[in-house]
Amino acid sequence: MKNLKITYIFIALFVMGSCSDDFVDVKSNAENSEDFFNSEDDYQQALIAAYDLLQSTYLNVMLGEIASDNTLAGGENANDVPGIQEIDDMIHTPINAQLRDIWSWMYAGVNRANYIMEFQDKTDFPGKAGVLAQTRFLRAYYYFELVKWFGDVPFAVDTRLQFGDQFSVDRTPKEEIYMQMEADLIFAVDNLPYVQSQTGRITKGAAQALLGKIYLYQDKFTESATVLENLIANGPHALVEDYSTIFENDNENNIESVFEVQYSDIEGAGFGCLQCSEGNVAVGFNGIRNFNGPLFGSGFSFNVPTQDVVDAFEEGDMRLETAILDIDAFAEETGATFGTGYEHTGYFNRKYIARQGDLNTGDANLTNPNNYRAIRFADVLLMAAEALNRGGISDTRAQMYLNRVRERAFGNSDNNISATGADLTNAIYQERRVELVGEGHRFFDLVRTGRAASQIPNFQSGKNELFPIPLIEIQLAGNRWEQNPGY
Repeated sequence: MKNLKITYIFIALFVMGSCSDDFVDVKSNAENSEDFFNSEDDYQQALIAAYDLLQSTYLNVMLGEIASDNTLAGGENANDVPGIQEIDDMIHTPINAQLRDIWSWMYAGVNRANYIMEFQDKTDFPGKAGVLAQTRFLRAYYYFELVKWFGDVPFAVDTRLQFGDQFSVDRTPKEEIYMQMEADLIFAVDNLPYVQSQTGRITKGAAQALLGKIYLYQDKFTESATVLENLIANGPHALVEDYSTIFENDNENNIESVFEVQYSDIEGAGFGCLQCSEGNVAVGFNGIRNFNGPLFGSGFSFNVPTQDVVDAFEEGDMRLETAILDIDAFAEETGATFGTGYEHTGYFNRKYIARQGDLNTGDANLTNPNNYRAIRFADVLLMAAEALNRGGISDTRAQMYLNRVRERAFGNSDNNISATGADLTNAIYQERRVELVGEGHRFFDLVRTGRAASQIPNFQSGKNELFPIPLIEIQLAGNRWEQNPGY
């Protein structure tokens, strides 16, 4: 199913996990490192290892919804995965296992990318610029996740952060890290094709989309609009005509998918090492508790949509049925049975719950092969619309991109938006919510646009825009790093 095979063949060279108390959980074998990078195959194997940490971003996606007003934590009871429950209630502290996982796993990704860049000049071969371009995209992607979640973070370029470095490496202002992300992505744009020979590898379009997004997060509206409109005009992407098919396993890596995280059903995970999964762990966590019936599989009933997000869909919006599963209506129609978990709302994230027949091997709750559509063309259109509108560049073009998304949603142009100015801004925000619900963007959209305090229960301005640096990391750094405000 997946052409880009993510494996652990390279992990023997350095191991990063979340089970030790190391700074970023790094163990390296310097002798093996010096003996490596002698051929193109060595660089390709190292690149596959850098891709591998993308699979652990299932947690970032799930918590990006739970932290917002789109979903509740759910689960079996109020004590089921306490760290998730705390984030849902905005009472998380620096002692939170899930936040430390995000910190550790994203730094593992950064280190694997930096490991390649550390030895970038050792061996030449045809196509090396493309390998380095993919590497630099991945480094930017992992650093972007770290900055979104934690703000200013320890920073290294073209060298690995290893245990002991925490005593000399400070938290770097996010503005400096954004500059490096921009440089990495510009290099990637200039050195990657729009279509790769191997499905799943990063493309020029993915680099343009992420660059445009990073500009948007910094309110660099002109720069964002320029790169995103270039992608819209010149890239190979388009909206899938039938929205209901986008998230099915037989329609992965479709024309709308600008960047997609590849998953498979190869077994290898357990609850002691969720980041070891080759599958999308969030699918099992999002699933229907004790389900017995057609089409879907069971799961742990986390990340349950709220009535508020269901009510956000306008009448006639065909996306609702694809985005949100009304389990009571489905059970009445099909005779299915199910159990109710904690904070049961009657709704599930239909985009990312298990379908029957997904698996050939493995644990259905930990190794689901449903790819994560990390950046879709609809997202690109809406980001371009926002940049054009908020940057005062062109409300006319902003309306055009917004309405391309809405025309698919309603099947006609009767619901097109003609508003301008602040009303158009709000229409774009609203469209992002319903188009991208369940895909992990909502919390960060609310934070970056200053709307989180008015939308998220218990959100404290001046505090909850960022998550706390894991306490153990501060302690391992000799208490040199200041904690984020309010924690």
